[in-house]
Amino acid sequence: MTLLSVERLEARHGLLHAVRGVSFAVEKGETIALVGANGAGKTTLLRTIAGAHRLSGGRIVFKGVDISPRSPHARAAMGIALAPEGRRLFTRMTVEENLLLARSARRDGPWTLDAVMAAFPNLKARRRSLAGALSGGEQQATAIGRALMTNPEIILLDEVSLGLAPLVVDRVYAQLQALKASGVAIVLVEQDLKRAMAFASRAICMLEGAVAIEGPTGALTREDVTQAYFGLRRSAEHGARA
Repeated sequence: MTLLSVERLEARHGLLHAVRGVSFAVEKGETIALVGANGAGKTTLLRTIAGAHRLSGGRIVFKGVDISPRSPHARAAMGIALAPEGRRLFTRMTVEENLLLARSARRDGPWTLDAVMAAFPNLKARRRSLAGALSGGEQQATAIGRALMTNPEIILLDEVSLGLAPLVVDRVYAQLQALKASGVAIVLVEQDLKRAMAFASRAICMLEGAVAIEGPTGALTREDVTQAYFGLRRSAEHGARA
């Protein structure tokens, strides 16, 4: 069953056309990897879906409702959560205080403070620590946990491995596997193509704000995605037509 439908979405930063006619759907419980080079429009796309960036065309449909005009808070209350790039925690508040802030979405569900601590055990001993004093991995776990505290039906994860050591990334992804098994739909922005393809059931590669290629990760080769990532696929197709 389709949970989220993005239809011909357009988004701008002033004169910059950051997202160009993007369309895709997310099924309940599906995991999608959103890949592409820096500046491809991935973060703007996630922020627009969450309501943190205004769309300039197209529409977003969630559970059959056009949510394009709705506020970020209203979208969170419906079941859309964003764990943003850079984590954006309140550094002078504790881990627990950061997590409890998400209760303002007022959604019932299984993700309580205790459930988040169980899913991210590295946070248990740090729950009274200021977020600004955490390691990068602990801050990422807190950011994901804060999103989960809204009890989302879909979670948008932006650059979860950015700036983290490889061993810490392994730990974060082990925790994400448990999240994946819980049935929450996930749209994941990830620069590590190998890891993204291994984690997700479907991949969407963006290039210059548009979808360059998409499909089940089992059907796409690394070469397919790499060519789309760098625009080589488009160049090859243009050469063939010429």
